[in-house]
Amino acid sequence: MSATHAAPSAASSMQAALSARSLAHGLSQIFFQRNVWTGLLILAAFVVADWRMALLVLVGAVASTCGGALLRAGADDIALGMHGFCGALVGAASFAALGSQGWAWLVAAVGGVLCAPVTAAFVWLFSTRPLARFALPATTAPFCTVAGIAYALTSAVHVDTTPLHVTDGTAGSLARSLLTNVSEVVLVSSVWGGALILLGLFVASWRVGLAAVLGSAVGSLCALALGETSASIAEGLDGYSGVLTAIALAVVFLRSSTASWVYAALGAAVTAVVTVLINDLTGGPAYTWPYILTTWVLLVVATAVPALRRP
Repeated sequence: MSATHAAPSAASSMQAALSARSLAHGLSQIFFQRNVWTGLLILAAFVVADWRMALLVLVGAVASTCGGALLRAGADDIALGMHGFCGALVGAASFAALGSQGWAWLVAAVGGVLCAPVTAAFVWLFSTRPLARFALPATTAPFCTVAGIAYALTSAVHVDTTPLHVTDGTAGSLARSLLTNVSEVVLVSSVWGGALILLGLFVASWRVGLAAVLGSAVGSLCALALGETSASIAEGLDGYSGVLTAIALAVVFLRSSTASWVYAALGAAVTAVVTVLINDLTGGPAYTWPYILTTWVLLVVATAVPALRRP
């Protein structure tokens, strides 16, 4: 590998960071995809929720992508959106906790930039000798770390986020949750937002879209079995992490096979339990920690299962 590729210039990385394609890829990478149309549909879901939230998401995505460029991340990784998705989620989290007040914009910008060194820290951790053989991804852990700290530090200025939806019983809640589970991955509780995102996932790959539906359905059914309320299920608060787990295990971090899909369904069920445990133990938002922790553990376990292979 040449020195040029090993240490890309900040200028070339910054140029890639500021492209519209890179930002669209960053949004699509929230769901592990590299697709401009998927990214645009995810952005549309934010606009449906609130245009100010969409702007904060873009601020976070730009900030984190530029942060990656300043740390001399590869221009290819920048262009693929690998340094944009955590910042985009920080922007979404800032709106969810703070609304559109001035603090939200500061958190989105500063938090987005901080995602870059936090990502580098996780990448370094997983490259150390005890963990390197498992090839664990940093995934959305940098977002959860930064957003969690920001949430704690801004508790005095949080806005009310009480759900407004009135449920129509168990069946109605389950039906609604199939889409709100998808939208809640990006901290939006919206049937239309979920539909737009799910459409974007099917545009990227029918397997990805199907895995999202699988994770959503399993997550909601398990939440119901665990005694979660119809209102919570309807808002997508109990099943969203299962969406990510199912996609991750069915088609992203494992080779797609019958075994990986069964494993993905199991993973979504385990994620539902982890979600309940985290919600019961903490007073703040779980973000995507249930997905992250479950996926890390199951990827380690997968190394001992011959039928489950990494790409």
